[in-house]
Amino acid sequence: MTDLSGDIYETAGRPKPTEVRLKSEEKKLLVTFSDGYKFEFPAELLRVESPSAEVQGHNPSQKQLIAGRRHVGIMGMEPVGNYAVRLSFDDLHDTGLFSWSYLYTLGLTQDSVWDNYVANLSAAGLSREP
Repeated sequence: MTDLSGDIYETAGRPKPTEVRLKSEEKKLLVTFSDGYKFEFPAELLRVESPSAEVQGHNPSQKQLIAGRRHVGIMGMEPVGNYAVRLSFDDLHDTGLFSWSYLYTLGLTQDSVWDNYVANLSAAGLSREP
């Protein structure tokens, strides 16, 4: 388990993370914010919703649908300044910075984001399985 909780993070006018912990065996990232919100992100969700240009493109019409990541894990994380964390996935994807703002918004919307992802996979005839 990796823990970045000892570091102090600043976010402009938004809740800041007070705990950031990688639960490697559970394939989850735990982030607790200063307003009391606590989010547990499955590695698969973080991988398929990576804020990288490779996944998101340069505009919404370029977003890629990433299939076959049901068993993906997070190998590591490192802080980037005071505003983000870089995650390294075991499928070797390691681009994209997960800003605290992005993670907070994703946490608030993760159920609908997940449902949309699964529906899009199904509509495209793709699977979460590798």
